[in-house]
This record gives sequence, C-alpha cells and structure tokens, in this order.
Amino acid sequence: LGNTVLHILVLQPNKTFACHMYSLILSYDRNKEGAGSLELIANKEGLTPFKLAGVEGNTVMFQYLMQKRKHNLWSLGPLTTVLYDLTEIDSWAEDQSFLELIVSTKKREARQILDLTPVKELVNLKWNMYGRPYFCFLALFYILYMVCFTMCCVYRPLKPRAGNRTSSRDNTIYVQKMLQESYITYEDELRLVGELITVIGAVVILILEIPDILRVGAAKYFGQTILGGPFHIIVITYACMILVTMVMRLTSTNGEVVPMSFALVLGWCNVMYFARGFQMLGPFTIMIQKMIFGDLMRFCWLMAVVILGFASAFYIIFQTENPENLGQFYNYPMSLFTTFELFLTIIDGPANYDVDLPFMYSVVYFAFAIIAALLMLNLLIAMMGDTHWRVAHERDELWRAQVVATTVMLERKLPRCLWPRSGICGRDYGLGDRWYLRVEDRVDPNKHKIMRYTEAFKAQDRDHYDKGLEKLEINKDILHKKEPSALSSSHSISRTSSHRGWEILRRNT
Repeated sequence: LGNTVLHILVLQPNKTFACHMYSLILSYDRNKEGAGSLELIANKEGLTPFKLAGVEGNTVMFQYLMQKRKHNLWSLGPLTTVLYDLTEIDSWAEDQSFLELIVSTKKREARQILDLTPVKELVNLKWNMYGRPYFCFLALFYILYMVCFTMCCVYRPLKPRAGNRTSSRDNTIYVQKMLQESYITYEDELRLVGELITVIGAVVILILEIPDILRVGAAKYFGQTILGGPFHIIVITYACMILVTMVMRLTSTNGEVVPMSFALVLGWCNVMYFARGFQMLGPFTIMIQKMIFGDLMRFCWLMAVVILGFASAFYIIFQTENPENLGQFYNYPMSLFTTFELFLTIIDGPANYDVDLPFMYSVVYFAFAIIAALLMLNLLIAMMGDTHWRVAHERDELWRAQVVATTVMLERKLPRCLWPRSGICGRDYGLGDRWYLRVEDRVDPNKHKIMRYTEAFKAQDRDHYDKGLEKLEINKDILHKKEPSALSSSHSISRTSSHRGWEILRRNT
C-alpha cells in the first residue's frame, strides 16, 4: 500500500505537496535500506517511483529524490564535491535502463531530465570515454564492409549471352553464370572472400538485432525515432536480402539482381544512422526521419492515386498507336513509371513531332501538369517546411536523446571488458556496495557580489528617478518653460547615483 501511494504521489500535479507526502510516508518505512525499501518496489510495468518520475517527466520529483541520494564529500571555499548514488540511473546490468526509459517515452518533459545533474554528467562521461570512440570505429568498420559488398556486386559473375534476341526491345547482352562457373579464376577466389565477409556480416547483424526485438517488442523497437527504429528496419531488411542473394547464388537461380540491388540501396542508406554521433549531422537525420515517416508517407497515398489515374489514361490514349514512335507508354507498367517521372518533373512531356499525337493526350497532360507540378509538389514542400520548423525547435534536444540511446545500445552489446563500469564504488568511502558518481560544483561568490552591486545601482537610480519625476510634474502648465532645468536635474541625478554606486564598490573592495 505504501509503495502504491508513492507511485500515485509521483503523478500528482502539485509537486510541493507530493514531495512532502513522499517524505512523510518514507519516514514510516521500517526497511529504509535494502531490497525491502518502499522506493525499490516496482509496479506492474517494472517501474519504481524513481523510474516513474523519469518516465513521466516530473523534474521536481526527480530532483527531490536525487537530493536525498547525494552525499557531500568535502567542501573548500567555492568548490564542493558531491557523490550521487547511481542506483537505478546507471544502465549497467539493468534489464530496464532508466536512461533507455527516458529516451523511449513520448513525453517531451522527460527528455529535460537529461540536462539535470547527475544524468548529464554520467552521459557525458560514458559518451566521451567509450561511446564516441567505439561509435566512430563502428562507423568506419561499417563503411569498409559496405565497400567490400559493393565491389562484390560490381564484379559479380557474368557471361555473354548465347541465345538470340526475340524482340527488338530486348537489350540484354550478359547473363548470370551458373554456380560451377562462378569460382574458377584467381579473381573469383578474391570475390569469394568478399562474399563470405558480406554473408558473415549479415548473420552478425541479425544475431545482434533479434534479441533486442524480443526484449523490447517490435512495435516499440521499430516505432521510436530516437532509438533508431527506421534504421533497424533498414539494416534487418538488408541482412535478409544478403541471405536471399546467397541462396539464389547457391541454387543458380536467375534474378539475383533484385535482392542485390535492394541490399545495395538499403546498406548505403544505413550509413546515415552513424550521423547521430556528430552534432553537425545528427539533427538533420532526425528531420529526414520525421519527413519520410510523417509527411512523405501521407503524401505517397495521394501521389499513388494521381499516378494510377493518369497512367491509366495515358495507356488508353496510346494503346492504338505504334510503340516505336512513342515508346514511353507502350505497356501499362511503363506507363506507370513514365507518369511517376512526369509527376516529379524528372523528364519533360514525351512528344514526337514527326507523327500526329492524339488530341486527348494534350488535354490529359495539361490537367496532369496543373495538378501534379503546381498543386501537389508545392503542397509537399509546404508540409516539409512546417515539419522542419517544428523539429528545429527541439532538434538539439532530440540529438542529445539519440546520443543517450546510442550510448546505452553500445554499453549493452559490447563485452564488459571493453566497457568498464562508470563511477566510484561506495566501499572506498564507507557507503556500501553501491556505485556513485563524483561531481564537482564550483560556486563563484563574485556572482553574488556583482548582483548586489547591480541591485544597489538600480535602487539608487530608481529612487532619484522617482524624485525627479515628482519635481517635474508639480506644475504641468509651465513644463515647457522648465525643460532646461529638468535636463540639468536629470544629469545631476545620474551623477549622484553613479557617485554613490562607486562609493559602494570602494567600500566593498
């Protein structure tokens, strides 16, 4: 019951009342230390009161709980050293990490906790010492891996076509080799080494990704932009395309160019995932994800309807014409592709002035140009501009959340020998087996003196200014006659206040 009340207090809108009641209930807790403490009992979702405050974005309750957990180590003048308890904060050996909960929640207020002490210091320590070097090394390794895969695709086994062409539009001159013919020469053996590296990399990707999907859940794992959801879909699809290409190569099945081309596009697009490690490029990847999975997905439905309708009309118009004179619409799939290019203004309207074109082609193309080029493309630009404006206000905040998510991901997947635990063990200071983070806080006393000087100047100026206004408003009828005297009095007031301010500075010095 006491633990349930603590969870309810975390959700209360009145923060001051919640903090006082929280302390009152804990004062009656018999097991204030150890596993039996009310603060360490989780609810049905696996959240303790401390984690719940972070997920809900309750910064007041979070700071209150952190003040209870800190220990002042020593203080010398303006310098103070504080030990913060990292229990439930550090993601080390945690099934449900506090940092991962913050970056995966949909509430924007929760991400403000990443700027509070000691979370900010802990994340900076992990990212600067281990996260950034490992992430840059991983990015370099992935780029080299993609170069290897690309070279294997460029030099894939092909042989000249033996059969005769059955159509004048057939332009194929090379075909895929059989498995027995693919690995004969020394160059083929070099390509085989690169292909083995590519397949091993695809298997490693699946081994690393599948456990996280089972642990977090597919909806949350792929749906969170900060956690890299779209890029997880891309890299898993890429690995599946590599395995499909391998099976088609081993069985000598024609058509391996289809999964191979998909894998090339997806693999190189996944390089944008590593831009989150750099502050200059990270926010732009967030905008790209928001635009693709927000504006562009909605716009594609409208674009598909327009393209389907006009492509059908173009195909019907040119169905009775000779395809050799105007081959852009010679069959229905080609009509769809040509209409898509026209929609994006990649090509101009196809025309052959040596032959007579149907009259309806001009009418339909005129309507298509108005709807597609003038209306819908400008609508897409306006939608993306609005998304850019909204994301620009929080892009730095989202980038910091991405850094936290990347740090937690690396800490979870790398071996413990490569990522030691952050912080200081409490046994060194007689605080038990818990781990603490040492934070040094410097309080500059000159700031308080400057504030006192500023307030003194403001008070003196304000008093003399009020007195000057009272003197100037005694007789409004003759105000224009007393303007020179008023100016002289204002100058004397400013000199007097300045003189008194400097006297205060001299005395304090």
